[in-house]
Formats: sequence, C-alpha cells, structure tokens
Amino acid sequence: MKNFRVLFGLIVLIVSCSTNPNATISATNPPPLNAPAPFRLYSNNFKQGDTLSPIYTCDSSNISPELHWNNALKNTASYALIMDDPDAPMGTWVHWVLYNIPPKDTALHANMPKDTMLADGAREGITSFGTAGYGGPCPPSDYHHYHFKIYALDIMLPYPAGLTKKQLLSVIKGHILAEAELVGVYKKVKN
Repeated sequence: MKNFRVLFGLIVLIVSCSTNPNATISATNPPPLNAPAPFRLYSNNFKQGDTLSPIYTCDSSNISPELHWNNALKNTASYALIMDDPDAPMGTWVHWVLYNIPPKDTALHANMPKDTMLADGAREGITSFGTAGYGGPCPPSDYHHYHFKIYALDIMLPYPAGLTKKQLLSVIKGHILAEAELVGVYKKVKN
C-alpha cells in the first residue's frame, strides 16, 4: 500500500508539472525539431577552459593549435579569427589575427605558417608582438585566459594582409553572420 501511495504521488506531481503553464517545455510547447545547430569553435588539442599545452606557448615550440568550426550559415563568404588575452597587465594583448579564410574551410591545422599571405588566400594580421602570424601565450605570471574567436562573415575583405585587431573589427562590423569562442588558460612555466 505504501508503494502505491508513493507511485500515485509521483503521477500526480508529473501530471501537475506537465500542465503548468509556466513550464518551459511541455507537450504543447516542444523544442523545435529543425532548430539549426549553433556555430561552434572547438579543438582536438584542448577543451573549453582547459590549460593549453606548453607546445602552443613561448615556453616551448610556440605553434598554433588545431582549431575546427562547424554549422556556419550557408551564405558565409569568409571567416576571420582573433586570439587575444584580456588578462594582460597592459590591457588586452592580441596573439593572432587571421582573415579571408575561405568559406569552404572548417579548420586550421596546428602549426600554421607565419606568413602574411597563406596558400589558401587567407591573410595574417599584425599582433601585439608587432608581427604577423600566431604568437602563443607568454604570461608574466598567474593564469591568463586566451580567447579564440571565429567570425562567419558575409563578405571577403578587400584589404591586404596586415590589419590589426582593431582595424579588422571595424571593417567586419555589420558583416558578422555568426561568431563562436573557445577559451584556454595558461600560466608560464617557471625556470
């Protein structure tokens, strides 16, 4: 009898919750079946919030990590990528600026060349180091957060290589179809 009362109580609770007009999901308000998947940036080298391997930093080889993205809109004409460190003592430090990544691309392989023009037509911008190409984390102390941001754009930019982050953000304003972010952390290895 006790088990019957518990079961009956659970049934009453479930029925009352499913008929609650304030419930977020109910039989009359299911989530859309064909909702587009979100635009997402990810890496096989680290996950959101993970510590970056020293190989991607000034403590080792200082190579760029592998990055992937998916689910961009069909009318994407190009992608742009910015990596920066908002925890830098002198203000946000820009580690990578890359734009005119072809719309067919859905990844950047590890150890991208540090050339102003890449073979696929993508262009490198100028970082806070004053150079083109990836410049890995090299924080003076404590953990810093490194934000990798990818932008799906409705245009191919008519600008030469060498744009700064500020210039790039200015020219893509109004042309961003979707954006995604991946954050890794790093603390400099002590000698």
